[in-house]
Order: sequence, then C-alpha cells, then structure tokens
Amino acid sequence: MNEDRRRLPARGDIAAVHLRGKVAAERFVAGRGFHVSVGWVPLLRAPDAAAPIDTELLFGETFHAYEVRNGWAWGQAESDGYVGYVREDALMAPAAAPTHMISVPRSFLLAEPKVTARMRHCVSMNSLLTVTGQQDMFCAVSSSGWIHKDHIVPIEQHAPDFVAVAALFLGVPYLWGGRTSLGIDCSGLVQIAMQRAGLACPRDSDMQAAEIGTPRPAAAEGLRRGDLVFWRGHVGIMMDSENLLHANAHHMCVASEPLSQAATRIAAGEGGKIIAVRRPDTLCRE
Repeated sequence: MNEDRRRLPARGDIAAVHLRGKVAAERFVAGRGFHVSVGWVPLLRAPDAAAPIDTELLFGETFHAYEVRNGWAWGQAESDGYVGYVREDALMAPAAAPTHMISVPRSFLLAEPKVTARMRHCVSMNSLLTVTGQQDMFCAVSSSGWIHKDHIVPIEQHAPDFVAVAALFLGVPYLWGGRTSLGIDCSGLVQIAMQRAGLACPRDSDMQAAEIGTPRPAAAEGLRRGDLVFWRGHVGIMMDSENLLHANAHHMCVASEPLSQAATRIAAGEGGKIIAVRRPDTLCRE
C-alpha cells in the first residue's frame, strides 16, 4: 500500500480503523468528521503552531479527526486526503451538508445582511457553505453569517474552464502551503482551479505529476491551453501554447510569462529541466 505519510492516517500509536491489518499501530479508531469553522486554517506536520505547514483547509471543508488532544486535532482532509494537525478551535461539528461554494477569489461572511455589517470571516474560493435562506442580495449561511448572493454558486455548478479560474489569481502573493486568494503556492493554484471546475486534484506537485490526466512528452513543444508542466517541486499551467501561469517564488506571486523564459530561469537554478507534462482528461476529450 501507499506509505506516503502525507496521505496515510497512521502513526505508531494510532491509525484509522480502515488500515487495520495494513499498518502497525497500538490502536485503530473510526474518528469523527468536523467542518472548518474559520476562513482557513493551516494543516501542520506536528501539534505545534511553529511546525511546518503542508497545506490549508478552507471554511466548510471536512476534516476527519482520529485524535483530539491538548487543543489539536490529528486527522485527514476529506477533499484531498492530506494528513496532519489542525487547531481544535478551528473546527466545528457539522450541522448540515454544504449546499453552496464560494465562486470568486475572495468574499466575506458578514454579521448582518447589509454591506455595512461587520465582517465575521474572510473566505476564499471553494469554501463550502450551507445556505439556509435569502434576504435581498444576501444569503444566510448556517450559524456563520451572511454572504452576497453573487459570490456563491450551488456546489454542483462547476466552472467550465479551470485555466480561466486560475487566471483570477494573477498577482496573488506566493505562500508556501497556501490555498487562498491571500496567498497560494504552485500546486495549490492548480488544485483550487481544478476543484472549482469539478475536477479531482491531489495537493502536491509530485502527486499531480503522477495522477492527473494523461502524460505527454516532457518538452516545451506541442503544448496547449490547460496542459500542466512540471519541474522538480514546481508546476505551472499553460495559458496557451507559449505562456505559463504559475505561483512562483521568483515573482513572489501568481504570474504569467513565456514558458521559454520560465524554463530557462528554472533550469539555471535548482529546479532543473521539465520532468513531466500532464494533460487533464477533460482536455484529452476535446
């Protein structure tokens, strides 16, 4: 079985019950599902605020906790299977299934259904909401506040073009582990854009290079809009046959530039040459 610790809910002392007989652990537990109750929260490698961050969980996303202790929950994100530690105070018991999702890069949950109301949470694209009613141009979100109706869509309403979604993040600062419009990394940009389009997408670039779509020749020729280009530890999205969109630490933001320019710069540094190109299955059918 896959023993990648990033997606394996198992430690020496505890593991998910479905892993019984597959991994060694002192005890196996069924765990419990929670929803994220804040705008977003980091998923960390250890129960310590100073621990390295692997990713972020968004408002309303489900986190399956196998252990809750000393203010920390250890478990697995439902959306992509990532395992780690989340602050207990950032989680709540799920009240109802989400009905809508944030469809714009960023919005706000307000205390009242009016534009002058106090902000309760800043929420980012793909955050999940349970809408319980509407008053004028604002929708009521279960136990959380109000949001403008034009900033949400039913969860089954997917964007038609994930590249166009990714382009909405142009200029967003680069942030390692980030998945929001306030800070995002290269693979987070790919994941958020593809998820908004209703496409399954793992979290990290090496997972994406192994699992998304169909492999293509690892070269800068013959590319088309939506192709994913991979280097060691990095990924970008082709906007057309020549230009790459990527969150990167050179520009320290999401930027678009000629692939040839990016490839030359990355090759001169630690990234090396292009190692893979993947074409999402939706593009292969076009």
